[in-house]
Amino acid sequence: MMKPLLLALAAVVACSSSLLPAQVVVFSKEELIKFTKDNPYERSADGRPRVPDALLEKVKGLSIEEAWGHLRNKGFVNQFETGWQILHPERKLVGRAVTVQFMPTRPDLQGIADSEAIAKGLGKNGHQRVIDTLQEGDVLVADLFGKVECGTIVGDNLAMAVFGRSKTGLVVDGGIRDLEGIFPIPMAAYYRGVHPSAICNVMVTGVNVPIRIGQATVMPGDVVLGDRGGVGFIPPQFVQEIVDKAEETHVHDEWTKEKLQTGKYRSSDIYPTPADPKLKAEYEEYKKKKLGK
Repeated sequence: MMKPLLLALAAVVACSSSLLPAQVVVFSKEELIKFTKDNPYERSADGRPRVPDALLEKVKGLSIEEAWGHLRNKGFVNQFETGWQILHPERKLVGRAVTVQFMPTRPDLQGIADSEAIAKGLGKNGHQRVIDTLQEGDVLVADLFGKVECGTIVGDNLAMAVFGRSKTGLVVDGGIRDLEGIFPIPMAAYYRGVHPSAICNVMVTGVNVPIRIGQATVMPGDVVLGDRGGVGFIPPQFVQEIVDKAEETHVHDEWTKEKLQTGKYRSSDIYPTPADPKLKAEYEEYKKKKLGK
């Protein structure tokens, strides 16, 4: 699988965009469709899978554990990353991934990028041009290879730009700055650290391509789910299955906790499934009523 992916990446290196220098790797719409062929939903104009807004609302009721467990059973074991600093832990982050990849600056490549940007009347800051493409419901997911000093993808002004366009937030395997100014913004953000430096000595090398976030592989259009435990990246083809399964799990957990709260039962009497036939029948009736089945 890796060889075809590398060939595809090589094929699109020469593709240009009105927003990005030509040397940056950008999946064409056709390539995005090819590499997200299992997507069952419509697509954004750039070709990214577009999981419906109504389904994203239901994802907000999920926990990381519910999503990860289902993905693990499907063989997708590299879809979660933890160890974050979280801007507002009480706010869940849900949306469609827009991916951007950075690498340490290399002058010969950066020189070409800057020259082409100037020729097009664009600024040098490639990450701002990515921010300017965000649509409502998108989540900026940035691979800054863990860099915090000079890896600060946003300060308070650009954080407001991200939130203003997406109404969601961001995930950066790197840093942010101006935390005092960012904190009042009602956005979700996951980052490695805070540093007063501005972003420097890095260059954008890929937009809406597969990226690595810690131990996770992220594709454009994946559904981002962030809670207090970390961030998961859900391939679109599994979102509905996870939501449906989670509804039953929520009923199970509700009933189980109610029983355990009484103090009348041992945990092994109730969890993970009732041992007594009468209790099991009671649970099945409760589930049937709650799920309307």
